[in-house]
Amino acid sequence: MDTFKRLKEFYLPFKKYFFWSLISLLGVTGMTVVYPIILQQAIDSVSLGDYSIIPSLVIALIIATLIKSVTAFINQYYGDLFGISSVYQLRKVLYKKLQFLPFKYYDNAKTGDLMSRLTADVEGFRFFLSFGFAQLVNFVLLVTFSFGVMFFYSVPLTLLTMATLPFLVVAVYMFDKRVHPRFRLIRKSLANLNTKVQENVSGVQTVKALSQEEEESKRFDLKNEDYRSKHIDIAHVWGKYFPFMEIIGNMSSVILIGFGGYLTITGSMTPGEFVAFFSLIGFIVGPIMQLGFIMNTFSQSKASGERLLEILDAEERVDENRFDKNKVRLIGEVEFENVDLLYDKEQKAQALKDVSFNVHKGETIGLVGATGSGKSSIIQLITRFYQKSAGEIRIDGKPIEDYSMKQLRSNIGIVLQETFLFSSTIKDNIAYGNSEATMDEIIAAAKRADAHEFISELPEGYETVLGERGLGLSGGQKQRIAIARAIIMDPAILIMDDATSAVDMQTEVKIQKAFREVMKGRTTFIIAHRISSVKHADQIIVLDKGQIVERGTHEELLENNGGIYRRIYDIQNQDQQYVLQQA
Repeated sequence: MDTFKRLKEFYLPFKKYFFWSLISLLGVTGMTVVYPIILQQAIDSVSLGDYSIIPSLVIALIIATLIKSVTAFINQYYGDLFGISSVYQLRKVLYKKLQFLPFKYYDNAKTGDLMSRLTADVEGFRFFLSFGFAQLVNFVLLVTFSFGVMFFYSVPLTLLTMATLPFLVVAVYMFDKRVHPRFRLIRKSLANLNTKVQENVSGVQTVKALSQEEEESKRFDLKNEDYRSKHIDIAHVWGKYFPFMEIIGNMSSVILIGFGGYLTITGSMTPGEFVAFFSLIGFIVGPIMQLGFIMNTFSQSKASGERLLEILDAEERVDENRFDKNKVRLIGEVEFENVDLLYDKEQKAQALKDVSFNVHKGETIGLVGATGSGKSSIIQLITRFYQKSAGEIRIDGKPIEDYSMKQLRSNIGIVLQETFLFSSTIKDNIAYGNSEATMDEIIAAAKRADAHEFISELPEGYETVLGERGLGLSGGQKQRIAIARAIIMDPAILIMDDATSAVDMQTEVKIQKAFREVMKGRTTFIIAHRISSVKHADQIIVLDKGQIVERGTHEELLENNGGIYRRIYDIQNQDQQYVLQQA
């Protein structure tokens, strides 16, 4: 029960719903046990030739049925309310937790697995709260009430018929012990299945472009087969234990017929008591037989709860509660001092090694280097997507850790190399980082990003609803919307992570021209493979294998004939001249 104890904060606030469900369950169980008593009275009265009591018993049966119907409705309603209310809060906390987990968590997480946890696992936990828990309580109450009536009728017969129950309890315990690990494997297999579907749908263009439809179907079949085989394994355990539990349960009926029949013949028990006793045995053996199903539900819920706790227990690197909620307007002075970055302790190669530089307010910094040289790593540290391994990073003279994530990132406008747009209107996508932006401000940001013209040509203009990930727009159009989204935040620090890589050179010139106006008074970092994107920067930093190997202005770096920057410039210049000659 440790899993349920740890998750109690989500269902204890709604204990009043469970209380009313439990109270009504007493009525349901009580009226259920009343039926055999009424049956006993009817049989014994008729067997003695007394029919006068029949009308009263009919009325009693109608009243018992009405009470049971009403209490059953209340039990079902409040039981569902208890489960639904509990997982509403749980799902809310889980989603919020995912928003604040560090990027390192997502490096190893799979989208399909996370989706499975927030849907299938949350629903599995809810099902037990709404249904399984009530069934467990109903089992205890029904067995207790039935035992009470049976002892009233015949103590020896009750003890004899119940002699098999300890064996049944042991069988149920052994069943749960074997079935629970298998349900955890099923949950994991389902998550893998969801991940494969999610990856296939997200990468459908790549799949089709490389004609991998058949191969993808085969890969899915492997995941699907794994999920099927684990369900078959569960069915095998169920098929093994359930008949055994049924045999033990039926032994009670055999004993009842034998010894109970003898007591009836000898006159120690009336025919009505014998029939009632037989019904009560069913109320005990039946629920115990169903205990396997209840434990089945419990095991699924426990496995789901364990997977949910893995998210809730994931470490949040930064305690945001220690910061005040006041907004901060940064100036934009950035300083790196002997900064190291190691993404994974198991990897020996550092992403950054002993990096130091100063950036003053309003300066533009170009970051140049080969893929994997550390350009994006510098940006990851400024935005605190990752935490430095050593050294000091200061913004406006204060250690970067002295700002909350919200205070820091609300002052940073960033356009990533891989543009992500939400399935919403273009207007909402541009205003995503500034929900208070007016329509005029949205249009002004779009014009600066050279996006207003193509947006205006769309049938719905700024109200055009984009497909998933901006489906329906070209790469350049999506990137210009992302640029407008960064501009509208009015950031103190502007980051362009190869932001013009998806646009043609003519559009790049337009965007750069607009950016020169936007960058005034802002500290700007530009990561680019094209020298043309950074040659106007106040300072250009050239990185290689995580270290700064060159720095200076465009003209200063060109003077170093053996340098990396000059080599990149010469290669790109030769390529451009070749293209012009071919044209």
